[in-house]
Amino acid sequence: MKTLLYLFLFCLGATAVQSQDIRIQTCQDDLISKQVDSLKSIYNKGGYTLLKEASIAMESEFEMPVIMPLTEGSWYQFVFIGDYSSKLYEVRMFDWSERQVVFKQNRWGDVDGNIISYSYIPKFSEFHMMKPVQVNKKKKKNLCGYVMLFKKTAPDTASVTPKPE
Repeated sequence: MKTLLYLFLFCLGATAVQSQDIRIQTCQDDLISKQVDSLKSIYNKGGYTLLKEASIAMESEFEMPVIMPLTEGSWYQFVFIGDYSSKLYEVRMFDWSERQVVFKQNRWGDVDGNIISYSYIPKFSEFHMMKPVQVNKKKKKNLCGYVMLFKKTAPDTASVTPKPE
């Protein structure tokens, strides 16, 4: 994973990174944009501040590594939104020691559908890697994905707040 850090040094919010033949591209999807706006509002009312966000053009069945520095003891909320037509969505998150600390999977018919969201409080201040992937049998390339990183900074102003797992 440490070698991937140098190849994919992509902290959320970057629009393009050139590393040899790898180029991260953004994408635009109106449905995802509406979901992003709604989630930003919900988390903002829940006392979260948006730290970073990025739209990512993805390929079916290929993970997109996203590396981010996290601070020990801080409460983070991660969100991945996949293309609505995909049938499977997964996110795995690893700490600096390459230990998997989170695994989430949604299928198209699940209640959460194309959105995977989870809370995480790191035990150490270090880089973590989130690897979202989506599977789409009809559309293999140019799938739109969106990642957001929120940090809890204030008490709740809404009645419902996601709980850490």
